[in-house]
Amino acid sequence: MSLADLRKDYTRDTLERSGLAADPFVQFQHWFADAEVAGGGGGWFRRVGIAFYKAFLTMVGGRSVDPNAMTLATVDAAGRPSARTVLLKGLDPRGFVFFTNYESRKGRELTGNPHAALVFYWKDLERQVCIAGQVEKVSAAESETYFKSRPRGSRIGAWASDQSAPIPDRAFLEQKWKEIEARFPGDVPLPPFWGGYVLKPERMEFWQGRPSRLHDRFSFTRASDGGWKVERLSP
Repeated sequence: MSLADLRKDYTRDTLERSGLAADPFVQFQHWFADAEVAGGGGGWFRRVGIAFYKAFLTMVGGRSVDPNAMTLATVDAAGRPSARTVLLKGLDPRGFVFFTNYESRKGRELTGNPHAALVFYWKDLERQVCIAGQVEKVSAAESETYFKSRPRGSRIGAWASDQSAPIPDRAFLEQKWKEIEARFPGDVPLPPFWGGYVLKPERMEFWQGRPSRLHDRFSFTRASDGGWKVERLSP
């Protein structure tokens, strides 16, 4: 089968203006909760049986794979975009929080241009959320609190990886990890080059796949008074 023949009709759900929350953060939280238990069935099952499915997953300890995975797009000094998948680690009235090496490519690009975009795609629900806004570093205290919550191996890895820099081979990286492990036999402190960012949304768009490519799309745009302007968009 050729790539041109790969296609799917989206039939799982609908998105109507009357069903939208007034606040896009609340709408995102509703959809994220659904994404955490996605894969359990189509639109009817999701609407009618979601509570039972959640209870079942809680009982067996199951959940969807990485519902907090999001594509982060940044731009370099020459206007060339780059994108990668990172994990959402916090959501509060400020915006969307993630953590990384400040000296990585994305960190350098955010220093030069603090505007960025996020995309969440939840295949099982036939939904995506696109978010754009300005990015700021979180406080050192917030970064340290999150860093201490990470497994020891991940904390050592943050020190061992000169993220985005070329290395000769994997053995080099593993040797560096061992050196850091020996350097910090007890507590692993927060690296000075590692921490969090918060993307403060200026625009959020919710997309629900529909048949015949007549998808439902609604955008929330930040208004001058701090509220949100809501518009239905053509697919």
